[in-house]
Amino acid sequence: MRLNAPRIEPVDLGRLDADQRTALEPFLATNGGKVGGGRVLNIFRTLAHAPKALTAFLGWGGYILSRRNALSERDRELVILRTGYNCRSGYEWTQHKRIGLDCDLSEAEIERIKTGPDAEGWSDLDRAMLRAADELTGQHFVTDATWAALAPLGDKGRMDLVFTVGQYTQVSMILNSFGIQVEEGWEVDPDLKA
Repeated sequence: MRLNAPRIEPVDLGRLDADQRTALEPFLATNGGKVGGGRVLNIFRTLAHAPKALTAFLGWGGYILSRRNALSERDRELVILRTGYNCRSGYEWTQHKRIGLDCDLSEAEIERIKTGPDAEGWSDLDRAMLRAADELTGQHFVTDATWAALAPLGDKGRMDLVFTVGQYTQVSMILNSFGIQVEEGWEVDPDLKA
């Protein structure tokens, strides 16, 4: 976590204006008004300060996290976690570690994501995806060698990998800069604490 307290407090769900209520409706209408283990996640409650931006954000994020994304759930979470780690986003890592475990990443693989593409045990494609995440978060460009190594994903898969890393770089910047705190009871990885 870059900050130990929010710069922008999450909205109070009991005091939403009409635009905020409309933007949060997908969450408020789900599971008796509760998501994220019984609450609207802090990221969404914070972004509700800009409800039209939140609505647009949810549309694009919905694509990235859907089956329309050509990356398998496991591959998607592999690059999301590497992106969150590279961006030093404790919230992102904490949230997606839980999701990654549900998408067939093992605890050992998730720990190894921190070391990156040069860690032992990755397949050639895993290594290429991790390297692409590093290149995109570092130089904002995938090199020719890495692009070629990503060929098994096909053109749409390579595009979706770039889209996914771009989305989660943005998400990490939002989380880090706004000081969005993890939900109560969630533990931030010690490697990503302030």
